[in-house]
Amino acid sequence: MASAAKQDERLNHDDGAPQAPDQLTTNQAPAQAESSAAETMATSAEQNIAPAETSAPSDAAQVKPETEAQTEAAAAAEHKAEPEAKAETKTESEAEPHRETADDSQYHPIILSDVSMQASTSFWRGYSRFWPFLKPYWPVALLGIILTIPVGALDAVIAWFLKPFTDQVMVEQQAEFAYYVPLVVIGFTLVQGIFIYLSSLINGYVGGAINLLMRSRLYQKLLTFDSRFFDANNSGSVILRFFNDSETASSGLIQNMRLFLTKFFSSVSLICVLLYNSWELTIFAVGIIAVLIVPMQIVRKRIKSLVSRTVNVSTGMITLYNETALGSKVIKSFNLKDFMYQRFREQADFLFKMAIKMIRDTNWLSPVMHLVSSFGVAGVLYFGVTLILSGRMTSGEMVSFLAALIMLYTPLKSIGNNYIQVQTALLALDRIYDLLDYESFENGKHEGSKILKDIKDSIEFDHVVFSYNGERDILRDISFKINVGHKVALVGNSGGGKTTVCSLINRLYEVKSGSIKIDGIDVRDYTIESLRRNVACVFQDNFLFAGTIRQNILFGKEDATDEEIAHAVKSAYLEEFVAGLPDGLDTQIGERGVTLSGGQKQRIAIARAIIRNAPLVILDEATSALDNRSEKVVQQALDELMKGRTTLVIAHRLSTIQDADTIMVINDGQIVEQGSHDELLALGGAYAALYNTQFASQHKQQAQQGDQSEQAAPGEQPEQAEQGASAEPQPEQKGEAQGEPGSTAKGSEV
Repeated sequence: MASAAKQDERLNHDDGAPQAPDQLTTNQAPAQAESSAAETMATSAEQNIAPAETSAPSDAAQVKPETEAQTEAAAAAEHKAEPEAKAETKTESEAEPHRETADDSQYHPIILSDVSMQASTSFWRGYSRFWPFLKPYWPVALLGIILTIPVGALDAVIAWFLKPFTDQVMVEQQAEFAYYVPLVVIGFTLVQGIFIYLSSLINGYVGGAINLLMRSRLYQKLLTFDSRFFDANNSGSVILRFFNDSETASSGLIQNMRLFLTKFFSSVSLICVLLYNSWELTIFAVGIIAVLIVPMQIVRKRIKSLVSRTVNVSTGMITLYNETALGSKVIKSFNLKDFMYQRFREQADFLFKMAIKMIRDTNWLSPVMHLVSSFGVAGVLYFGVTLILSGRMTSGEMVSFLAALIMLYTPLKSIGNNYIQVQTALLALDRIYDLLDYESFENGKHEGSKILKDIKDSIEFDHVVFSYNGERDILRDISFKINVGHKVALVGNSGGGKTTVCSLINRLYEVKSGSIKIDGIDVRDYTIESLRRNVACVFQDNFLFAGTIRQNILFGKEDATDEEIAHAVKSAYLEEFVAGLPDGLDTQIGERGVTLSGGQKQRIAIARAIIRNAPLVILDEATSALDNRSEKVVQQALDELMKGRTTLVIAHRLSTIQDADTIMVINDGQIVEQGSHDELLALGGAYAALYNTQFASQHKQQAQQGDQSEQAAPGEQPEQAEQGASAEPQPEQKGEAQGEPGSTAKGSEV
């Protein structure tokens, strides 16, 4: 009860809205990561190694795992730029004057749930923006407009017909004229009903077509948004802004346009009837409508304020439903039903209060319209009596005038609700244009024109500096070169920048300064489509689409033949698994591959990468989340994938990358060491420390076994010592002889 009372009190203020999930991500999580990152950096400065890699993983780290990209993005969220990074950026900018440094706007992508800065609506601006969507269907829309003319005009005909009816039937008692009146009224009403139906049908078609066009353009635009946009926004924001807004804008504007045009032509024809009967009363009756401008302006401002606050929380509600569906197992396993329900009630209560406020602050417009209309009718009756008594107006004219006036005022009484719908639709249309006007480097305007057909020579990082938020540099002066056909491994502490390095090669993000070159040409000079066609990626948590196994494999190459699919399945060690399925490759796997195990998902992702047949393969922790049995099978599939290809591997399990041509240790955004496995162990630096830490338990067990054997058979001690000298721990002993495990010797950059 007390909690509900506090929530009600908060909701009465602008800052009382529940915080949207995307705001929680950007405001709270980075703050926690910042403290952890700061401690890691401080310890690394003393030991010149990453503590996270030189000690056994803590329970906390096991409870809350993070992907590399999430860790790096979180560590960048709150830090400010360091002087050294600024100096490096300036130096690299001067070194390549033909390349502009990253635009600051890319670090501040549009936040979909924040519409507080949205401009006030404008009727003319709104419909001018609506015209490009209406233009393809203007002939049909014009026909719908034409049909509204008789619909509105027939109201005036019925009102005008009351004049001869009153004068000739009720006053002069002409019985023969009275016989035709029912037929005339029924005939006019029938014709009007036919036109109303046709107008509704046509306008419904136009509205649906425009909604489809809006959604198509919005989705096409969504596909061009860069990774920073998706990092900053949650799924609820995307669904609300890209799906719901198009429906709100198209249906609201089309339906109200039809209503407006119908009432416009009706009003014009009714005013003509009023003028025909009495121009004096018409001036008074129509002039009083001008009073309505002031309350309509007040309502317009209130609608903008309430809608902006409602949009923010509505995105959170949609995200909550999405999280509930995707995280149902976690919710059940950790007994989070009460927590999730509390989140739901907070946001649902807020939306309820916003709906009540919308009614309270806007629906008074309709009663005001009724009041203004009553003043108009009362004034006409008061002054009309004078005109009738003076003989300047007949009874029929008065009845006809009153009927036309009531018909004119009737839509004004309900204009409040229609006005709210129009304002809501105009706000949605403005939000749509905010998305369509958003610039991303992937929208075609900022990509090169060269076509990358193959990687023939090398991939080179040349003094690359990168930042997620423009404040703290995640990569600082990274330079290295990968020759074609070589296998290069990246190791180091979490959040050091390994995943970021891989993300920059296929331009998921833009570098801050420096350049990445393939065959001596900057990747920004290639088309994005051709660049990414030459890269195959296998991630730690691979995304599978709802559909069949075959469809997910074919995403690697849409026009692959059956022979290529069979080869990919065989190379990924999927044959036995697929053969045991009733539908084989055509088996439905559910949303995100929910029916599959982790190893099966990885092998399908590997098959997808194999069938792509790209010259560059990127493996980002592809086996770290698997058990030993699954890892063995997946590693065999990865070996097939890497054959004859340039490979970039990110790994925490050092046993999987000992055969790499080059191993680079990346800590805190810099290359600390690089060389082969044996060279780095002999160096006795950061890599040796990581290796010794990871295999410490194994060495300890071997030592214990050696001690037990020595006590059991002392005569065999020389032989055992000789075997121990040739065992695997020998490189570590060599490294320790040259220096402390914690010491770091920076390798030269290639």
